[in-house]
Amino acid sequence: MKKEVGHNFLARLGKKRLRPGGVAATNWLIQQANLSTDSQVLEVACNMCTTSIQLAGKYHCQITGIDMDPRALEKANRNIKNANLENYIRVRQGNAMKLPFENESFDVVINEAMLTMLNQPAKEKAVAEYYRVLKPGGILLTHDITFAKENMEERLAELRRTIHINVEPLTVGHWAGLFHSAGFKQVDNATGPMSLMSINGLIRDEGVIGALRIVKNGLKKENREQFKKMYSFFNTTGKDLNYIAVCSSKK
Repeated sequence: MKKEVGHNFLARLGKKRLRPGGVAATNWLIQQANLSTDSQVLEVACNMCTTSIQLAGKYHCQITGIDMDPRALEKANRNIKNANLENYIRVRQGNAMKLPFENESFDVVINEAMLTMLNQPAKEKAVAEYYRVLKPGGILLTHDITFAKENMEERLAELRRTIHINVEPLTVGHWAGLFHSAGFKQVDNATGPMSLMSINGLIRDEGVIGALRIVKNGLKKENREQFKKMYSFFNTTGKDLNYIAVCSSKK
């Protein structure tokens, strides 16, 4: 079986929501942001710009998206054009740990499903960059993976084998500590079960037709082994893993 990174595999099957808590967690984050037409927003690791398109369509705010993957940015530009939102969203290649922006440039920074994939020093470097580019009183919105039980190393190793990428989730307390250490003051969070590959989550995030299309594509011969492996993990042993959405305010 060809080892394909989990989120790239799901995107190829047709999945648009590639975040641990799906639309429920993203919507919680958006509710914390108090967005308006005057808001300057940065989405880090924007991928195909699903969240940015949702925000620009609803709030008509100005959004800059960055991602390291040029193929993701190609998809993002197509999606932005199809949504007729070129006047609101711009995307470019960029590194979260060395953001190509001046200090205090944005009211809101959004980063979903990326920090989990970084080791601790890289997490700290990225969060310090988010703090730097936020205006005083600005908001950082993040969406990652957490766990409540201790001694999860074996389960996390299985997660890494399943999605073919290194991940380092944190406990709720350690996530909060990461943001406080960077200088953020108020840190609020919401947690819940991961919906990435549950039936209810697929339907909620992608709609019935979208969910059926993903399952149909997943069961094709060339995809079946990886799809079944991921589906089995996230619906059995991986149920101890949760999403965590965090809203952190800059002083």
